[in-house]
Amino acid sequence: MYSFNFNFAWGKFFFILLSVLFFFSCSSRKNEKKTNIVYIDSGDTMTEIVKKAANVTPSARQYAWQQLEFTAFVHFTINTFTNKEWGDGTEYPALFNPTELDADQWAKVCRDAGMKQIIVTAKHHDGFCLWPSKYTEHSVKNSPWRNGKGDVVREVSDACRKAGLKFGIYLSPWDRHEPSYGDSPGYNEHFKNQLRELLTNYGSISEVWFDGACGEGPNGKRQVYDWQGYYKVIRELQPQAVIAIMGPDVRWVGTESGYGRKTEWSVIPAALRDNERTARESQQDLVYIPPEDRTAEDLGSREKIKQAKKLVWYPSEVDVSIRPGWFYHANQDDRVKTPVKLVDIYYSSVGRNSLLLLNLPPDRRGLIRENDIAGLMEMRRILDATFADNMLNGAVIKASDLRKGHPAVCMVDGKIDTYWTTNKGVESAVIEFILPQVQRFDRLMLQENIRVGQRIERFIVEVETKEGWRKICEGTTVGYKRLLRFPVVKAQKIRLQILQSRASPTLNNLGLYASPAAAAGDVEK
Repeated sequence: MYSFNFNFAWGKFFFILLSVLFFFSCSSRKNEKKTNIVYIDSGDTMTEIVKKAANVTPSARQYAWQQLEFTAFVHFTINTFTNKEWGDGTEYPALFNPTELDADQWAKVCRDAGMKQIIVTAKHHDGFCLWPSKYTEHSVKNSPWRNGKGDVVREVSDACRKAGLKFGIYLSPWDRHEPSYGDSPGYNEHFKNQLRELLTNYGSISEVWFDGACGEGPNGKRQVYDWQGYYKVIRELQPQAVIAIMGPDVRWVGTESGYGRKTEWSVIPAALRDNERTARESQQDLVYIPPEDRTAEDLGSREKIKQAKKLVWYPSEVDVSIRPGWFYHANQDDRVKTPVKLVDIYYSSVGRNSLLLLNLPPDRRGLIRENDIAGLMEMRRILDATFADNMLNGAVIKASDLRKGHPAVCMVDGKIDTYWTTNKGVESAVIEFILPQVQRFDRLMLQENIRVGQRIERFIVEVETKEGWRKICEGTTVGYKRLLRFPVVKAQKIRLQILQSRASPTLNNLGLYASPAAAAGDVEK
């Protein structure tokens, strides 16, 4: 009896101990999950604020999204058949009748172009649904396509999975057909019901894309969107999905030109989110960018973050169409962006710490147009030719400082989970590369290990000449990826100077390349 009490007492003790350890373990994990948000105390010095900013990191879903780099938007709906950009909701579903719709073609084109995801316009502002929603009659179920049994969302999601692509949805909150729009509580429930259909019937969704377009309903009242309610539905049903643009995970870069900022911080003050301005400016031909707005050139500098109450990891997405319009229009067949323009956009988006979302609008057949494909494939050829050979492979690397376990070779080992960094407190560094032989090059790639934060603020790149070191390019932020272009040079020794960083700088990937033009010639510009 005594022995039983003794064992029971010890068992109870260990149970309590394990419970306490489990609590603190869970608390620790919970805190780790919140590292993409940091609060600034009123008494924090500038040094303390900068340190906090340096340690804000992406959530798991944000990091997975950033790695996609280049994705596709597919604008396709009843507008394709009415030759409009914005429908008014009075269109007859019978107009929707693509004769050769082939989602596998869409997926193959995107995969061959190097894209990693397709986002389809499941419902645009006209309210026409590309899936047979049970909450409206304004959908493909009342069209002649597939004898009313078709489901575009299903076909695209299946095609993406077969091609190894991620799948995302665009769902317009503005619905110009739905009678309940303007009755805010009623329409919000309608919208959440449609969200649930899309998030439960089509497998894994990696991105949910909202713009902020908003108008008056049939009752003459402006709809008030229940953003928090929409987010809750997404987090419950597709917790791995990022919520983009009018959401907490990914922000709009501010224009639809295809060009991001030369200084792009993923860590910005939370107060810079402005849903109303996004609503006014999203999908307009001309975008007015007032000062001190989140679409301004400077979002996350020291000057900006010193006044913040909260800093968040809020990365940039650059959306642009391969044509002037977002939907297909036959009179734009000769206005497709050239491969040179597409390459320039790539460098100015993916190469500026952003994700590129390029729109490819299928035509009335339901196919991506041949000339669009040709331009896209030539873009891919140029990029593949450029980044095929990293000239830093085999180079002798000398770093002015490095932390134990993070040698300089980690910058060129091709692994995303290893990185070079300096000892704590060392916020600048010089890294010298000696190539096996003299090389000709005109492109540079840098990648920070953003899993520990975005830190580099200013750097220059130099080559050794007979007269000494000569600067060939410079930059500010790096982030997930920074690509720089400069006139062709020939050299064997290259030097990277990180002049300013918010904490110990990190690099997990560094590459030196020659564009096809540079590789073909021997002329120094």
